[in-house]
This record gives sequence, structure tokens and C-alpha cells, in this order.
Amino acid sequence: MEAVDTALSNGDTGDEAGTIDANGEPTLGQVLLAVEELWPESLAEDWDEVGLVVGRPDVPVTKVLFAVDPTLDVIDEAIEWGAELLITHHPLLLKGVNSVAATSAKGLAVHRLIEAGTGLLTVHTNGDSAVGGVSDVLADAMGLDNVTPLATAANGLPEEGIGRVGDLPELMTLGDFAARVFGMLPAVAGGVRVAGDKDGLVRRVAVCGGAGDSLFDAVRANHADVYVTADMRHHPASEAREGAVNGRPYLIDVSHFASEWLWLPVAAEALGNVLMDQGFDVEIRVSSTNSDPWDFILTPGGD
Repeated sequence: MEAVDTALSNGDTGDEAGTIDANGEPTLGQVLLAVEELWPESLAEDWDEVGLVVGRPDVPVTKVLFAVDPTLDVIDEAIEWGAELLITHHPLLLKGVNSVAATSAKGLAVHRLIEAGTGLLTVHTNGDSAVGGVSDVLADAMGLDNVTPLATAANGLPEEGIGRVGDLPELMTLGDFAARVFGMLPAVAGGVRVAGDKDGLVRRVAVCGGAGDSLFDAVRANHADVYVTADMRHHPASEAREGAVNGRPYLIDVSHFASEWLWLPVAAEALGNVLMDQGFDVEIRVSSTNSDPWDFILTPGGD
């Protein structure tokens, strides 16, 4: 997972409205407006916490780092690079807190960000639901056609929502399709787990980046042959297999981190394009830190 740079430059250093400074650098507030254009907060699930976590809207932004998780290693990477803004998919503070003292990992993260002058912005389920979001990127990487949301967003357009379902251009065996999924994801310790007949044929594919085993009803309603998601728990997966019709839907369980990492380069490019269209000069990079929590795995017959 190498860093992906989206270095942007535009010779226009100002406009009639005076919204661009002499260096073409946006403020954090102006970056937030661009982010809202791409991934509206109204698309976030009710339980989610998205938006600005740390930062002053009037601070100029020259460098933006995208990452999956706001871990201390990722924060250090952003600070060392000199980023004024870190955009992560996962929230740092999803649940209410009574203290951000540096005696806890999350408190220390807040202190490091503030002391370095680096803002933190969360784009979570709004980044999942939006057009071009996490599951759209996965569906595109799998080569799916006729893609629609698995669960339509309550406050969005018909093409916005959690998860995606679509069709492969031609039939594939489950084994070959699983190999395609494995090959397109960044390498992590957990690999890819598959439930189903390796030689079974699949064409209709449901996918949800991140944890998606709460969507089995939608998967079945959309007559998917196979469902690709992360963090499948024992009981939902077992019940899905017990209730399978002709063995379907087959299941492919991938790394949570890996399933969402693919979105980062696409998101970085999208934000870069919006800012460039507005005449801003910003360097955007994707984090090279692997924040998957697992280091190695033992399997039967393995070393």
C-alpha cells in the first residue's frame, strides 16, 4: 500500500469574490464545503458521528492526508508530513466521552492533533452511501454491471445507500471470483474466508465495505449468488448458510480495513478535483500506514 499523491496546482491565484488567498490555498472551512459536496452529512446513518472532530475552520490547508483509521501511527504520519488536515473513514469519537486527557489513546490522539495544528475530519457512513463511495469502488473493482444500492439511503437519491448489488459480465466459479476479490485487496494477515461450493457458479454479487452482516435480508431480497463483506460474525453467517437456497448466497468475508482502503485513492482524487475546479492549490495523499489490527494468522497445515 504505497502512498498515493494527488498534487494539485492551478495558476489562478484569486477570484473576483476574494474566496481564494494569494497562494490559492483554501481554508479548512472551504475544504469542508468541498467534502460536503461529495459526501453530504445527511447521508450518514443516525447512529454515526461524522464531520469535523478537531480543527479551526479559518486555518489554511495545503496538505490533506486520507486514511481508514485515526490511529496514533496514522496521526504521526500526517503530522510528520505536515498535513493540516487528516480525513479518516472511521470516527475517533463514535461514543460520548467525558474526558480527552492524554492518559488514554483517544485523548492522546486529540492532544497530538491540536498541538500539531492538524485537523481531523470523519467521512464514515456518508462516504459509504454516496455515489462513488466505498461500496461503489468495490463493485467497480469487481467489474459489476447494473449496480444499485443494497439498502437505499433514507435521505438520499435512489442511487445512494449502504452496500451495492450488481451483476458480473459472465458467470464465474465461486473459487475464481474469490481469487479476484483476494487479488484486488491490499494484503493483510487475515486474508479472505469463503463459505460455499468452490465450483459453484455466481453472477449476481452483493457487496458492502466494512461490517455488513446486518444486511442479509437485503442480500436475499436482491437474489445475490454471493455476498462480499467484512467482519462476518459466527451466528449471522451460520444462519445465512443454514437458510441458503441451493447453497446461495455464498459468503466471502474480507478484512474490514482492506475493504475500505480501496476507496481512499478514489476519494483523494475526487476531493482534489473539486478543489482544483475552485482554483485551490492542495496536495493530497493517501496514508501508507496499514491500520489493520492483525499481524499474523495460523491455519490448518500452515506454518
